[in-house]
Amino acid sequence: MTSDSSLKPHLTREHSLNLLKQMIRIRRFEDKCAELYTQEKIRGFLHLYDGEEAVAAGVIPVLDDGDRLVATYREHGHALVRGVPMGAVLAEMYGKAEGCSGGRGGSMHLFSSARNFYGGNAIVGGGLPLAVGLALADRMRGEDHVTVCIFGEGAVAEGEFHESLNLAALWDLPVLFVCENNRYAMGTALERSEAETDIHRKAESYRITSEAVDGMDVVASEAAARRAIHTIRETGKPYFLEFRTYRFRAHSMFDAQLYRDKAEVETWRAKGPIVRFQSWLTQNGIVHEADIAAIETEVASEIAEAVAFAEAGTWEPLETLTRDVYADVRPPMPAIVPPSAETVEISYREAVKAAIVEALERDERTFLMGEDVGRYGGCYAVSKGLLDRFGPERIRDTPLSESGFTGAGIGAAIAGMRPIVEVMTVNFSLLALDQIVNTAATLRHMSNGQFPVPVVIRMATGAGRQLAAQHSHSLEGWYAHIPGIRVLAPATIEDARGMLWTALEDPDPVLIFENVMLYNRTGKLAVNAGPVDIDRAAVRRAGRDVTLVSYGGSLFKTLEAAEQLAKEGVEAEVIDLRSLRPLDMDTILASVGKTHRVLIVDEGWRTGSLAAEIGMQIAERGFFDLDAPLARVCSAEVPIPYPAHLEQASIPQTATIVAAVKAMFGKGGP
Repeated sequence: MTSDSSLKPHLTREHSLNLLKQMIRIRRFEDKCAELYTQEKIRGFLHLYDGEEAVAAGVIPVLDDGDRLVATYREHGHALVRGVPMGAVLAEMYGKAEGCSGGRGGSMHLFSSARNFYGGNAIVGGGLPLAVGLALADRMRGEDHVTVCIFGEGAVAEGEFHESLNLAALWDLPVLFVCENNRYAMGTALERSEAETDIHRKAESYRITSEAVDGMDVVASEAAARRAIHTIRETGKPYFLEFRTYRFRAHSMFDAQLYRDKAEVETWRAKGPIVRFQSWLTQNGIVHEADIAAIETEVASEIAEAVAFAEAGTWEPLETLTRDVYADVRPPMPAIVPPSAETVEISYREAVKAAIVEALERDERTFLMGEDVGRYGGCYAVSKGLLDRFGPERIRDTPLSESGFTGAGIGAAIAGMRPIVEVMTVNFSLLALDQIVNTAATLRHMSNGQFPVPVVIRMATGAGRQLAAQHSHSLEGWYAHIPGIRVLAPATIEDARGMLWTALEDPDPVLIFENVMLYNRTGKLAVNAGPVDIDRAAVRRAGRDVTLVSYGGSLFKTLEAAEQLAKEGVEAEVIDLRSLRPLDMDTILASVGKTHRVLIVDEGWRTGSLAAEIGMQIAERGFFDLDAPLARVCSAEVPIPYPAHLEQASIPQTATIVAAVKAMFGKGGP
């Protein structure tokens, strides 16, 4: 056991000087940043830490090198104290290639994998689920690390705050939540935004040990951090510290500060952390004016060197604009063996389940998490029986908190795990849209390749089960709009069985959309079925007269339409997209070059649809191969109705596909 004395700061002269230096270093650096901002050397938003230095200086040095740190957008001080070189921080704020994020993140997105600094996050509260996932990875691997998550008091109004605290408490995760309560979330005073202004009380409601700390006192801050981190290491459970502090400057450099008067700021400045600690040290003879002058001189020299480094830095060449959107090097495609003659009759649902079982058996880093995936067996019974087989650590039931557990899956993936996150239905994924779009899709790029996100997120999509407007969306086209993620739509049993394997090997986030109308579909599957390609479209039926492009739940309607058309002398070639991002346009264009006509079948709504994107790319690259206008069959521009006859009328059907093809040929036929 650690003795009580080791949990208290030892204010030796050396330690006292170091605490003071860290705070002065942050303050003077940011003073220079404010000056550089007025010179337009630093652009965008600039959020300064002036007044809150005691928190960073008190908390971060207590961490071990292997511990993890997730910060917020006011993170310059966090990065500096964590050991990110000042020159690299400032070069990043300039946008230079020598910056700690390669110039791709800027002031709000500083990253350093070498220092286990998982970056600032411009989304208020957005880093909280990420921290939970990082801690989850450590807990599952039995590693003795602590993840510290720093955020402002404005984040406590966000759902991700509550979802994250609940998950951390529920799963006993080693997270230290650090709330820097500077009393103003942008321009709204805490008393005007929170019914309960004692923020640490919110953590108590989740049975998390919590404290309120004087965040203007660096000694109190360090003492609290030591207590908290010691407790986390001893118990493995989360801890919450609310540091009551104050920012002397505006929310950002754009802020006119009309919401508070100057007298209030000056009152707080008089009891600021630097003047307070420095005065106490000099009054007690621990340090002297000469010591302070030496610190100021040393810090000034470091800042001058950082400015020179940033000024001399280079701009990233335009040729590398698209670097680190996806991994430059992907692992080799898993070996695809010829299908054996021996087959089994299997449903789409069973094929997905078999893929999950294989993934869990093949890689101990893989686990399944989501709503009701364990004891319930999954909303669509895909994971039925897996809890008994693999246990609750690897078949992990989550609360109904899509943003929280999706973000946790992303964090676990960044830490080296291979999570399969199941979101019950595509409409629920809208609650996790922030984590998918703002974290999973961007982290590799913003961190200059330091933090890839190899997570797989599965969800059910589509209409046809009379679930009405809120449970019948086909939003995969929305996600296909977003660079940084891969989007798959397995339609066949072979793809349902084989895409997951390949997706889990991918170093980038992969979203898999499983159409609800396919789960009960059965067919024969080779007993040696394994991984499949996730990059290329497939020609499911050869033809010469027209190309029909489809995917997911509409594929088999499209194949049925092709069979009907064949009876009338029209030979249609059917292409299954399989991957919606990136699109395999080469396969589509090769087919159009042969048939000279194309119809796109898309269960998404017509306006802004994936069909529109495919059609435009055909127009751009294959216009002169066309003998007829481009055509598409999409869902009607209505929320999906509940009555069966209206629901069926609102989505693509075999008959509407056949009619659309006939219209392309007119009365004369092909």
